[in-house]
Amino acid sequence: MPRLRRVRRRDLHPGAQPLFQMLFGDRDPIDEPGTPTGSPGDWWSTFALVPDIFDHAIDGIALYRSQNRRLDPTLRELGQTRVGWCVGSRFVYSQHRKACRTVGISDEKIDAIEAWETAACFDDAERAVLAYTDALSIQHGRVPDGVFGALQEHLSDEEVLELTYIVCTYAMHGVMSRALRLEFDADPPVLVEHPGDESSLSDEFTRRELRKALRLVDGESDDS
Repeated sequence: MPRLRRVRRRDLHPGAQPLFQMLFGDRDPIDEPGTPTGSPGDWWSTFALVPDIFDHAIDGIALYRSQNRRLDPTLRELGQTRVGWCVGSRFVYSQHRKACRTVGISDEKIDAIEAWETAACFDDAERAVLAYTDALSIQHGRVPDGVFGALQEHLSDEEVLELTYIVCTYAMHGVMSRALRLEFDADPPVLVEHPGDESSLSDEFTRRELRKALRLVDGESDDS
């Protein structure tokens, strides 16, 4: 469940109404969740809590899909999908795997995004974009000169700026989605503690039991 209150359809600001109609028809997604992509749709009703933040986020979506962009959409989607993986957002990763197909990226490449370093299916430009995405997200912007130089062999300065802005924007969306438990990021993270007794993991237990095991290996009695 999302951690914040969501806005009901009747209480939306005017700028959100057309988008809700496009995504949900006449439904209120709080009562009847679901979008065409299979997501619940609670990102939209949560962001609508603050109308100008909602509008700013939507403007960002329009910006990266604008015909004014110089960046190749296939490179853009590789960056967006990879950054979803890097920040651990199932929502961003899943949605942009789908978006990859809409710009003609093969399933072989989509499946290889999570381990692109060892995949042979990407060309030099794609590998440069993926390496740069990793440096932006995993390394928090610490981009080695070699990575940046490889990127500039394939992209103009304008394209690099567009890619940087879009990847960083979707890193933010992924982090927000996880923090607020929205959409596919509502589930617990993969890395969780499984309930159980921790006493067998203590230093004392380990030393004692190892001593017993070693005595048995040496043929000593365990009666002591």
